[in-house]
Amino acid sequence: MRLAGIDAARGLALLGMMATHVFPTFESNAQLTPTWVGLVFSGRASALFAVLAGIGLALSTGKQQPLDGPRLWAARRGIALRALVIGAVGLTVGGLEVNIAIILVHYAVLFLCVLPFLGLDVKHLLVLAAGWVLVSPAMAFLLRPWLLAAEPPLQLGHNPVWEDLSTPAILLGDLFLTGYYPVFQWMTYLLVGLAIGRMALTSAAVPVLLLAVGAAVAVLAKWFSVVMMEDWGGRAQLQASLLDPSYPLESLLQVNLAGVDQTGSAWWLASSAPHSGTTLDLLHTSGVAAAVVGSFLILGRLVQGAGLDLLLPLRGAGAMTLTFYTAHLCAMASLSGQPLPSGWTVEGVYWAQAAAILAIGGMFAALAWRGPLEWVAHAANQLGRYQPARVR
Repeated sequence: MRLAGIDAARGLALLGMMATHVFPTFESNAQLTPTWVGLVFSGRASALFAVLAGIGLALSTGKQQPLDGPRLWAARRGIALRALVIGAVGLTVGGLEVNIAIILVHYAVLFLCVLPFLGLDVKHLLVLAAGWVLVSPAMAFLLRPWLLAAEPPLQLGHNPVWEDLSTPAILLGDLFLTGYYPVFQWMTYLLVGLAIGRMALTSAAVPVLLLAVGAAVAVLAKWFSVVMMEDWGGRAQLQASLLDPSYPLESLLQVNLAGVDQTGSAWWLASSAPHSGTTLDLLHTSGVAAAVVGSFLILGRLVQGAGLDLLLPLRGAGAMTLTFYTAHLCAMASLSGQPLPSGWTVEGVYWAQAAAILAIGGMFAALAWRGPLEWVAHAANQLGRYQPARVR
């Protein structure tokens, strides 16, 4: 049985990611003043999406009691084949002419990388996630300059496409360390999600715990980063290390550091900026994700208790994210590089897509249908999990 709150949270993550694709995250002025979309959704929506992926994997592999033995290996095969479907979709849509960092190939690689940890219980997952969030950013900081100094640099500069399979070193360097969604650090989100999914999510106490602890971690991580950046002089040190002193570093630290070469100063590790991949960024966004999941689990219980399915459109969208995300990319590609049709606005583009997703998602959820790409991914998963009956 699917948890309505989990699907609804995934629907919110999808709508948040879409908002960062459609709306500007900076104002078009010299200071690049952050917009409300950039301040609210940048980095957080995609992190929520990844944490929910880990939760989904936990729910499909035993929930509180992880699978073991042949059943665990069957689940791993199924997830691997599902990841191949997601990766194939990602490599295909990667060729679209669209100014969007597409997450699907990274998402598929994350699924493959987390396979060894599917048999762990919640305690071991929490310890592993804590170690990963502390160590991986520092290791990435040390390794990234070496990868970028290679000839050619191990960085794509574009979304992965099928042709990039012919240069595996560059592709893997980009996917794991030098690209927009570095898998090496983003494994934190999958591990956090797995740990959350191994908890008793149907109980009354766990969602409240997720909300309280997640909010506390998110606030403390952001507060400590502000202290180091402003009170301890971190931002001044980073500003001095930039080649262009007029770079609006203050705005970038609030919205997105993905396009900044974070090398040359260890103060970059003190940032909590979205997409910086630092310990404080991973802690903040993981905390936000945990709090959102807890909130939606509580909301789901309240809605079910009232006998109303007010979350139907949102959870329907969340159950079809692969289909809707792909459709959204195609829609944005059709609008890329040309003026909007007469009478259309950026707001209209977003809300038209959001309304369509909620309406279609709600209909599919009411009819208990899978989306077309979800059906393919599910079939691949079932194929991988197949275990022929033993002859006695």
